[in-house]
Amino acid sequence: MESRPKEYATFCNDLLFRRALERNIEITGETMNQILKINPHISITSARKIVDTRNFVIHAYDSLKPDILWGIVINHMPILKKEVELLLNE
Repeated sequence: MESRPKEYATFCNDLLFRRALERNIEITGETMNQILKINPHISITSARKIVDTRNFVIHAYDSLKPDILWGIVINHMPILKKEVELLLNE
């Protein structure tokens, strides 16, 4: 798979890439929703906010601005990745 640079301008100009990220956020949020049903005390920072973000992306997609999506991907996804890796290694 082609590596994409982490540049905001590239992100904004690639609609297919943005839509793929939106879909991955939807999947991540739905997965977290299912996990919270099994274990509401899971050690994931902002677990409920992840579900809320999924709902926002799905239901308020017309007001989803690229800078919001960019902020989620750059600032929050790396934290989630580390936390999931820690849980998997327990």
